[in-house]
Amino acid sequence: MSDKKILIMGSVVAALVLIAGGVYMTQANSGDPDFASCQKGNVAGGMESFGTDFTLTRDDGQRVTAAEVFTKPSLLYFGYTSCPDVCPMDSARNAEAETLLKEQGKDVQTIMITVDPRRDTPEVMKDFTDLFSEDMIGLTGSDEEIAAVNKGWRNYYRANDDEDKEYYLVDHMTNTYLVLPGNKTVEFFGRDVEPELMAERVGCFIDAMN
Repeated sequence: MSDKKILIMGSVVAALVLIAGGVYMTQANSGDPDFASCQKGNVAGGMESFGTDFTLTRDDGQRVTAAEVFTKPSLLYFGYTSCPDVCPMDSARNAEAETLLKEQGKDVQTIMITVDPRRDTPEVMKDFTDLFSEDMIGLTGSDEEIAAVNKGWRNYYRANDDEDKEYYLVDHMTNTYLVLPGNKTVEFFGRDVEPELMAERVGCFIDAMN
């Protein structure tokens, strides 16, 4: 199969995943009383059903737990460094929202967990995250570890590597999650949310924490 056909098929599947994810993420009210005035996203089972404990490898090679990662409000994204367009754009948007919040005196961080652990070594993750923010954290791990953490955030992904084990696309959902200290997921943001609006909504949660 040609690279062009692979890219077209990958884009179609990814679009279907994004549509399905968008529908799924608006089925029911999340209903967290602590942040009711801030929450805009609705999700089946409530936002409390998202997240899991984990131990992964940080982009500096250190093994870290969820408790060690989520020490401040965090914008969590699942993607991969070989992604041709979506992941770089989403990472840039998240980094811009981080900058806007820090200019307001709000301490936040951005995190990307790979959906392509075979190619995304800690060194590769660091090269990628440094393109967007020197404070962005990249996390990788074994196939089993990555599968478990994606399951915890109900994130679909699939590598299209049946015919080529080196150059392939990975279908994945593209939501960004707001995770508070204590590994508490309270909100999600779709790809259509601009950085200014993301910063405003995240700022609401941070203000409500204080």
